[in-house]
Amino acid sequence: MIRVDFNVPLDKQFTITDDSRIRSAVPTIMKILRDGGSVVLMSHLGRPLKKLKEDSTIDFEKFTLKHTLNKISELTGVEVKFAGPCIEDLAFQMSHALKPGEVLLLENLRFYKEEEKGDLEFAKKLSRHGDYYVNDAFGTAHRAHASTAVIAQFFPGNKCFGLLMAAELENAELVMHKAQKPFTAVMGGAKVSDKILIIENMMGRADNIIIGGGMAYTFFKAMGGTIGSSLVEDDKLDLALELINKAKAAGCKLLLPADSVIADKFDKDANTKICNNDNIPDAWMGLDIGPVAREEFVSVIASSKTILWNGPMGVFEMPKFESGTKTMAEAIADATTRGAYSLIGGGDSAAAISQFGFADKVSYVSTGGGALLEYFEGKELPGVKAINE
Repeated sequence: MIRVDFNVPLDKQFTITDDSRIRSAVPTIMKILRDGGSVVLMSHLGRPLKKLKEDSTIDFEKFTLKHTLNKISELTGVEVKFAGPCIEDLAFQMSHALKPGEVLLLENLRFYKEEEKGDLEFAKKLSRHGDYYVNDAFGTAHRAHASTAVIAQFFPGNKCFGLLMAAELENAELVMHKAQKPFTAVMGGAKVSDKILIIENMMGRADNIIIGGGMAYTFFKAMGGTIGSSLVEDDKLDLALELINKAKAAGCKLLLPADSVIADKFDKDANTKICNNDNIPDAWMGLDIGPVAREEFVSVIASSKTILWNGPMGVFEMPKFESGTKTMAEAIADATTRGAYSLIGGGDSAAAISQFGFADKVSYVSTGGGALLEYFEGKELPGVKAINE
């Protein structure tokens, strides 16, 4: 049994728009098949029961893992079988009848409320599908769900990480505990509150912490600047000042962007200009780091030996506000070419590095946004703990 993360994005015709999560699981699947085993795959897709609570007319067709069958078959070269409800008799008959080299995909685990609740009985029933348990779903390793953590206890001595999960942990460990100096952590995204713990945990490890994205404006307002209508967390102003002081005390350089590309509205066709970040006019908002900030940040990255990047520098989905994020992606790729180690931390950062064509020019691109974040916050991941115990 392999717990994979096939939570892939689908368009309105239920076509997969990004198959990278499926591709990343293929090496583990193929190793087992080549070694003479058969494979039962289990995953979630979206949050169907949560959506049902919000809208009773929700179309459950959107959440069936059937949409991934053709892609898995195409990438593995094996015609993958599909079981409906994953703890019904028919599903068990199918898994028990598998011959070496065959693959069976179970239906979306989150059609059962017991999955997210980490229900013991549900995990026990699921465990009947296999002799060995392999966790290869790093993207859900921070969840104590039935299939990601609880199930492992039913496989004493017969459980392990998949190749993807092992690589994720190895690369995260390298940054956390074996980083070559100078070590630079690049933190972007919208909210300081999302990144407090990781910023604090990096202060004792990183030489430089670069702050970009929407969260930078909370720091500027905290220091007495005017930020127009830029994104801000007013209840986190004291915290921002506290982080600045903690960085000083730890001997870590906290670098804030000197300027921004500002806009008169949140729109791809907005009017824009460049402005210092402590003096943004009323009704204008910062949507990307400016040229001075870009130059300073590129210089810091160029002299770094280890780079962690988590979060974009601006609204890179809009071409007018992509330059900051694109410049950082290019700078990190250049530094990697010159011998630095770079880890791109899942989520938006992974999407950006891929969008700008640098995914194969960095050391490692993580598949797990939330899981990697929690790992760098110093938390123990339930999916990792369950295998290690």
